[in-house]
Amino acid sequence: MTTPSAAFGFSGEAVRTAHEIERDWAGTGLRGSLYALNIDTGEDLGFDAHVPYVLASVSKVPLALVVLDLAARGRLDLAEQLELRPETRTPGPTGVSVFRHPTRVALEDLLYLTLAVSDNAAADALFELVPPEEVTRTLQAWGCEGIVVRHPMRRLYDAVAAVAPDDPVLALELAVRATTEGGGHVLPTLDVAAATSGTAAGMVGLLARVWTDAVSVPAATGRLRELMGHQVNRQRMVSELASDAVTVRSKTGTFLNLRLEAGVVETSTKDRIAVAAFTASTVPARSQPEADRAIGRAARAAVDVLRL
Repeated sequence: MTTPSAAFGFSGEAVRTAHEIERDWAGTGLRGSLYALNIDTGEDLGFDAHVPYVLASVSKVPLALVVLDLAARGRLDLAEQLELRPETRTPGPTGVSVFRHPTRVALEDLLYLTLAVSDNAAADALFELVPPEEVTRTLQAWGCEGIVVRHPMRRLYDAVAAVAPDDPVLALELAVRATTEGGGHVLPTLDVAAATSGTAAGMVGLLARVWTDAVSVPAATGRLRELMGHQVNRQRMVSELASDAVTVRSKTGTFLNLRLEAGVVETSTKDRIAVAAFTASTVPARSQPEADRAIGRAARAAVDVLRL
């Protein structure tokens, strides 16, 4: 039995909003954590913001930042081209992951593919240059807590293939049913102690520092903000926030029953609100559009309360 979370907020309205989001998620078959922060005022709201979740493709944000930081310091050349071959590519539904022929791609274009279409093969080509351990060490050196990058994207798929080869239904059943109260799991890449994981508070903290150039160097943080604005997947946070007066720069993560998104919402009135919504579905189904919409509703509700 799951114990109730401690919803919090800077005001009574914020606390009520956090509770309403949590109830909405539960009614949609989701458990999760939420943190939203007005970067300029410090006002916030959320629940279970310090509970770690497996980050899936949200981990591509800190990877990209460290790559851009190394490039800004002259240790990597973004124009350098890497050869990616189909027989060694990391699986995935987009980008180079589905290419049938060898291709050469520049580092900066790999960054674009990694963030815009969540290309796993592109991300793992970057992980070849900047290993997960280096990403984590760099985050720690910057004082960015709550995020631990432990493996490339390929590890996610290898773990599933080992226990449920060619059986996506079984993999989903395992994802939903085999989670312990402490975040452990029969699948190592869904175990927060063994997988790349992070908290909603940790991810929002990193984004807030990126948006204020308080981490790395401005050349790197500015380019990351730009790249995050190219994300093609828009059915979560953007679904409820899309308008000419709002810009959302974010990154989704999806793996088995996990649906996550973290990003910054900017409004025409100069609000900058960082939001991280990390969820795990209790329903063993691959297609759950209502879960995506629930994340969008959460982002919209949080922004409505936190904007000036």
